[in-house]
Order: sequence, then C-alpha cells, then structure tokens
Amino acid sequence: MPRTDTTDLPHVVVVGGGFAGLATVKELAKAPVRITLVDRRVYNTFQPLLYQVATGGLNPGDVTYFLRGIRLRQKNVRVVHEHLVGIDHDNRRIRLLNDELVDYDYLVLANGVTVNFFGTPGAKENSFPMYSRSQAMKIRDTLFVRLEKAAATPGTDEGLRVVVVGGGATGVEVAGALAELRTAGLRPAYPEIHGDAFEVKLVQRGGEVLKAFHPSLRQYAADELQRRGVGLHLGAGVAEVLPDAVVLTDGTRIRSDLTVWSTGVSPHEEVDDWGLPRGEGGRVVVGADLQVEGLPGEFAVGDIAVSPADLPQLAQPAIQGGKQVAHNILALVEGRPTTALHYFDKGTMAVIGRRAAIAEVVGRVRLTRGVAWLAWLFVHIMGLIGPRNRLTTLAGLVTRYGFPFHRRPIPIVGDVPTMRPPKRKTTTGP
Repeated sequence: MPRTDTTDLPHVVVVGGGFAGLATVKELAKAPVRITLVDRRVYNTFQPLLYQVATGGLNPGDVTYFLRGIRLRQKNVRVVHEHLVGIDHDNRRIRLLNDELVDYDYLVLANGVTVNFFGTPGAKENSFPMYSRSQAMKIRDTLFVRLEKAAATPGTDEGLRVVVVGGGATGVEVAGALAELRTAGLRPAYPEIHGDAFEVKLVQRGGEVLKAFHPSLRQYAADELQRRGVGLHLGAGVAEVLPDAVVLTDGTRIRSDLTVWSTGVSPHEEVDDWGLPRGEGGRVVVGADLQVEGLPGEFAVGDIAVSPADLPQLAQPAIQGGKQVAHNILALVEGRPTTALHYFDKGTMAVIGRRAAIAEVVGRVRLTRGVAWLAWLFVHIMGLIGPRNRLTTLAGLVTRYGFPFHRRPIPIVGDVPTMRPPKRKTTTGP
C-alpha cells in the first residue's frame, strides 16, 4: 500500500509565492519532504507585466496565478493564506498574523521586497508605486478618472500630465506604454483634449536611462522614447513630490497630474523584527549556498537576499536561486554538503513599445527593434504560469502591438465612478 502518513517527513516552510518561492516548491515536488507555502495573497503575480495592467493593455487576471492551483500537480505542498510576523530561530518556529505557530525543519524566506521612496518628501502620499496587482490597478483607474476629468474641463489645453520616476526597465516600459496608449488609442478617443495636452515625462537621477545595459542600447532606448513623444529629464533626482507637481533636485518643477514611482525597492518593515543579519539595502545576508549567515537550515532567496555574488534583483536570479535552495535542502535531508549557486546569466531585456525593444542575451548578443521585441514577447509569455495566462496574455499583447490592431486599440478601462443623479431629499410630515 502507498504511504499516506507524511507527518514524520522533514517540514519545509516557504514564505512567499513569487518567482523564488515557487521555484523552490516546484523543485521539491518529488523530494521526501512536506511543504507549507505561506503567502499573504492567494495568487502569484508576474511582476514584469504589471505595467501592462497599469496602462490598460492586460487584464489583472492575465498576470496572476491562483497559488492553490499548484496542488493539482504537487500533493506534498500545503498553501496557507497568511502573513508572517515573527520567527523563533531557537525553537525553529514561525508565528503568523492569526497567531498560528508553524514548526519547521527548514525555512525559506522568499517574500520579496516593496517600494522604497528613499525618504523623498511627499512621495508616499502623492505618487503611485507599481509593485503589486492592486497598485497597478490603482494607477489604471486613476489614469482614466483623470482623463475623463480633463475631457470635461472647459480649458481642454490643460489635459493630463504624467510623470514617471525612474529610468530603469520598469520606468522605461511604463513611459513607453503610456506614450503608445496616448498616441494610438486615447487621442482619437478624447477629442476634447487638444494637441500635446496629454504629456508623458520620465525623470532619472542619472544622465542615462537603463544604465544596466550597453551604452548603444541605452541610446537606442532614449531615442525611441523621444520619438514616441516621451520627455526625458535626466541628471537630476526628485527632491519632492507634490499633489500637482514633481520638484527636481536642480530646482526644476514639472507639473504632474499622475506621478508613477518606479524606482527603488527595500524589504518590508516587518523583516526588522525577524532577527536576521542585514546587509546592503536592508536585505538579508546569505552565504554562497543561500543559507542565512549564522542560521543553518534557514535560507533567503530572491529580492530579499544579498549573496556574495550580489546578484541583481530580477526574475532569473530568483528562479535559479529558488531551485538551488531546493537542491541544498535535499542535500541536508540526505546528509550531503550544500553547494553554491552558480548563476547563469541569460540576459536582460526591456520593451519601449510596438516593434521596439532592447535585449542583451547569452554571449552578450545585443538586439534591438523588432527582433528584440519578438524575443521579449517569447520570454515573457513562456515565463507565465498556466496555459490560460499564456494564451490570454499573448492575445492581449498582439492586440495592443500587432499589425493592424495597434491602430485601433481599445484599452482595458479603469473603474471610473458611475455618473449618478443626486439623491432626492425626502420630506416628512408634521
């Protein structure tokens, strides 16, 4: 008879269902362990495409995957929808927000990071980060609310000004998608907003965008953004974010009806209470084998961790790190030594708009234009979890960018409040 009692198997607790956490769980599918996956959300988010949700290109469900769906193929995992609030390292136990205590033999912290405003005055109150599905939807909803408000304003030259803070891949992709949306879809849909009254500007502290790429690719990206009507403000950071403007460190004041904050991340505040060694950027310090320094059997992986290799906070390092953690846990279970992560850099890429992208792939091959765009499309579609997500996302992106659909795109509109007549006052008799 097959064995059904698994309570005596080593217990692996994985906190976080992102790239790193899911990679760890899946790699342990056939291992002699039982797994508890803890996440404060019930879904995994494919963050590289969140900007498409924010700009009306994809539905929120296209970039999310129901975490409990993993049990359809993997029976050794239990999914718990909760929030980690404390770790008892001595007794090897975690405490959840509902006060549930969960014992572990091996702990994997893969709970990611959150937005970092760097203490910029007004940034938290007056800008919109984009690190979760709900934040992306909030940007989309606010965008369409303010477009409708601008269209209903008598002075239509006022229009709508959007400022994107951050010249990394996310900032460039957001700015490019907004420019694409404006030029192909919103200008004909909003004849009330005249001329260049719908502006998109990008602010970057450094003198160039996409500093992680080769200079020739940076220049191509900058040229493509400007060709699409994105104004570039390079060389000055953000000193303050106001409700209606962004003030730069050189004194420049840029009017902004909608400010998107797409630069900087840091660990969540609750990590401060977990008794973990911290390094650069507040991230958890791990060794080459991704075990937390001084805490055998406990691992940190993905954006929350900083290793001797100082890997970038991207999807591929998280996925490869998650798989390595799984291999090392299995090694510890079997009494073997752990091994270091040897990261294989598959390259990086960013999309600017229709038929315009940049990519540096294996062997430092540099791609631009349509070839890079097709490579970007393939990588992102295959990176999604589940056939439904891949099919609907492919349809959404082809509809947005493909010929001839790009000439008549219909954005996925935000939740603009319904127009209702004022409620009638009721009168009562004497």
